[in-house]
Amino acid sequence: MSSFRQKVIQLVNMVPFGKVASYGQIALYAGVPKAAREVGWILKITEGKNNIPWWRIVNNKGYISIKGAKYAHKELQRRLLCSEGIPVTEQFTLPIERYRWKLSEEDAKKLQLPEEYTKLIMERMRI
Repeated sequence: MSSFRQKVIQLVNMVPFGKVASYGQIALYAGVPKAAREVGWILKITEGKNNIPWWRIVNNKGYISIKGAKYAHKELQRRLLCSEGIPVTEQFTLPIERYRWKLSEEDAKKLQLPEEYTKLIMERMRI
């Protein structure tokens, strides 16, 4: 398993109950800022193989954009998010900024990214 894939799975597992993250956010935290699409593919290929909370990862605009998965679908993701107290409309949108998970500095260090990159992530999150 690639280190990027391992970091993606580690990060998705870190998103707590009642919070969401975007595909791009997970890619950024994993050290490959422009790999949002790859995060989606990793979640798709691990579907049913790992017990990870895939439903907590959504489009950066607060839209459920899942498609083409074997078991997962928009309505299932909507129900799972609603069961965690995250309101999702019939159009599959949610107030992402209200429920967005942000990586703590301590958790960023656990990812063993270069110190300069970790500082960049922390700066971006303050904006």
